[in-house]
Amino acid sequence: MSSASLAAPRHAHPDSARIAALSAAIALNLAALIVVMRPMAPEFAAQVQRITAMPITWITPPKEVPPPPTIDLKKLVQPKTVPHTQTVPRPQPVTPPAVPTTDDGSIPAPPVAPTLAPPTDTGVSAAPIEATLAYRATPLKYPQQALRSHLQGQVILKVLVDENGVPQQVSIEKSSGEQVLDRSACDQVLKGWRFEPATVNGHAVRAWARVPVTFSLNEL
Repeated sequence: MSSASLAAPRHAHPDSARIAALSAAIALNLAALIVVMRPMAPEFAAQVQRITAMPITWITPPKEVPPPPTIDLKKLVQPKTVPHTQTVPRPQPVTPPAVPTTDDGSIPAPPVAPTLAPPTDTGVSAAPIEATLAYRATPLKYPQQALRSHLQGQVILKVLVDENGVPQQVSIEKSSGEQVLDRSACDQVLKGWRFEPATVNGHAVRAWARVPVTFSLNEL
């Protein structure tokens, strides 16, 4: 090994010229900073004063709205409907009436209701029937008023004949158009005509018969 490598390291001494230059630079910067800050100091103080003089508005946080109450669905239970039961009264037993007894202890026989004999069916209807009956007419008399007025025509009469063939009732079914002829026909049939009575099952019955009565001037 050489002697140079084994020698102890030397400490470098500070350069005075370099230190003086750094100190001058620092002093120059401080002087420039003071010059710059001096005219801004009143303006900065005024800004600080304005900021501190501004009113401060405190923002109140909104009140918390309580949540709606919760409904317990378990408590809302529909009431049970109770079926209406109707009590049906029991029928009371009917006590049969006491049966009267005679002195010797025997029960008298119940009274027998009278029996009505059934009506005899003769096969004859009470209402008159409709029938075509033979009749015997008296000579027709021409009304004098009709002769003078030269009136003529035919009347259809409905005649009720009894069991003996005698006219009981006469009505006009079809008029001749002349009242005098209609009235004369009714009178003559009711008073002078006779009929063969109608029969049902061999029994004479009342009947309605239709007969024409003709008034003609040519037959005089």
